Amino acid sequence: MPHQNTMARRALLQASALYWIGSGLPARAADTAQAPALMLAQVHTSRHPLAGHWVSEKYDGVRGYWDGQQLRTRGGHTIAAPAWFTAGWPTQPLDGELWVGRGQFAQAAATVRDQRPYEAAWRAVRYMVFDLPGHGGRFDERIPALQAVVQQIGQPWVQAVVQTPATDAVALQSQLARTVRAGGEGLMVHQGSAFYTPQRTDALRKLKPYADAEGRVLAQVPGQGKHAGRMGALWLELPALNGQPAQRFKLGTGFSDAERAAPPPVGSWVTYRYRGLTDKGVPRFASFLRVAPGPGF
Repeated sequence: MPHQNTMARRALLQASALYWIGSGLPARAADTAQAPALMLAQVHTSRHPLAGHWVSEKYDGVRGYWDGQQLRTRGGHTIAAPAWFTAGWPTQPLDGELWVGRGQFAQAAATVRDQRPYEAAWRAVRYMVFDLPGHGGRFDERIPALQAVVQQIGQPWVQAVVQTPATDAVALQSQLARTVRAGGEGLMVHQGSAFYTPQRTDALRKLKPYADAEGRVLAQVPGQGKHAGRMGALWLELPALNGQPAQRFKLGTGFSDAERAAPPPVGSWVTYRYRGLTDKGVPRFASFLRVAPGPGF
C-alpha cells in the first residue's frame, strides 16, 4: 500500500506539472516574478573554436538560480524546495540545473512545479551547479571557486558539474555520441576566458544531436484512419524572432498513442525536434519531443 500511495502521488505531481505547463500560469499565483539575469547559450557549430574551452554534459532538468536566499526559475518564479534542500547554502548566487536523471525531465518539472514540496520526490533531485554568477572572474577561475563552494556546502545532492578541457572537433563529437548513448541530452561548451555575461552569448554554447525549439499550441487537428477519434496533429505558432513575423506550422509526428488520446491543450507549449528550416523559416521534418514549460520557466 505505501508503494501504491507513492506511485499515485508521483502521478498526481506529474499531472499537476502538465496543468501548470499547459495553462501558461506561473508556478505560484502570488509571485511577482522578475527574471534573474542569466547567461544563456547559443548553438555550437563547426565554425566555433574549441581552443581554450571547457566541455560538460547538458543536463535535462529545470534551470535553478540560487539568489543567496531562495531558488528561482529562469522566469523568476520562486521554487518551493524543502528547507533541508537549501539549508546552509551560501549567500552568493549559484547557477545550475535541478536534475533527477537522464531522461527524467517530466519528473524534475513535476517536482519543481509542486508548491507543496513532496519530500520523497525532492530526495531524487540533484542541484548540478555549473556557474557562479557573482564571482567576477573568468570561467577558468570560476571553475575551482565553484568546486570549493560545493565542497563547503557538503551536501550529496549539490554537485559541481564536471568540466573537461576541449580538444578538437572529432573528440567533441565522440564525447557527444557517448553522452547520448548513455541517455544524456547533449553537451555544453564554455569559453574559459569569458566572464559571466547575463545575456545570450557565443561564450556559452550547446551541442545536441538534433535541433529543437518550442512552439505554442494553436489548435488540435482531429486524426483520421488509425488515429480516428484522437488527435492527428497540432497547429503550432513559433514566436517572432529577430524582427521576423511569427510562423505557424502543423506538427503531426512523434506522438505516442497516449499523447494523441490526451494531447497538449491549446495555449500550452511543446518542444519539437527538427532538421533545418525551409526558405520560409518553417522547421523541416519536425517531430514532437515533449510538453514544454514555455518561455521563461
